[in-house]
Amino acid sequence: MTTTALITGAGSGMGLETARLLARDGIAVVLVGRRQEALDKAEAAIRAEGGTALALAADITRADDVTRIVDRVHAELGPIDILVNNAGSSSSVLNPQWLPHEEWREVLDVNLTAVFQLTQAVLPDLLGRGGGTIVTVSSLAAVNPNLLGGAAYGAAKAGVRNFMTFLHNTFRNQGLRAITVLPGEADTPILDNRARPPAAEERAHMLQPQDVAEAIRLAVTLPQRVVLQEIVVAPTRQRDTSTDIEISRWAGAPADAVPQD
Repeated sequence: MTTTALITGAGSGMGLETARLLARDGIAVVLVGRRQEALDKAEAAIRAEGGTALALAADITRADDVTRIVDRVHAELGPIDILVNNAGSSSSVLNPQWLPHEEWREVLDVNLTAVFQLTQAVLPDLLGRGGGTIVTVSSLAAVNPNLLGGAAYGAAKAGVRNFMTFLHNTFRNQGLRAITVLPGEADTPILDNRARPPAAEERAHMLQPQDVAEAIRLAVTLPQRVVLQEIVVAPTRQRDTSTDIEISRWAGAPADAVPQD
């Protein structure tokens, strides 16, 4: 019987690396993201290695898109055994003094509401088969929020951490493994949107996408009797982020509010 994993944010970064690793373990991977071209390229690479992959572009903040992709998976691969909530986004304005309400809502929609909608959609498969796994990539911003990630991102990542703990407490005795992964600073495309994108030499000491993917793979492939409820994955070296934080403090601020040198 085929084991099927649905992975969001699978066109690049941690999602793509997770899909590659799980496919090498013989798991059929469903690649979900916004960009069909990136997903098609990932699908082709996985199939070239002998894996099974299905690329489905979708906006996971839309409930009808979630229903559509789950129905498509059922039709082509059968029930879903594993859900990896990896898709994420952050705001361009980090300080709540200046953060537009629309940016707040968008960040919560991607990082929190979409996780709820996907979970609700796959729970019948997981609980109906007496066991399954949901992995959600949160962030250390959930436990140590600051201006690097911003107000909206930290709140959303804390929210999904809470939601995953709820799932663990509620459904563990029905065989559901709910796992939260909390990465530290990682060299992924989301860094390009920061107020001060880190330089290449700074990124060299950060987590790499494959590091987090290895942690997800471990949690997924351990025997069903074992749940790694929460995994912290952090860089060994801690860089000085004081300059980044000060720059982030003023991103999006009115010109008359920014201190003059």
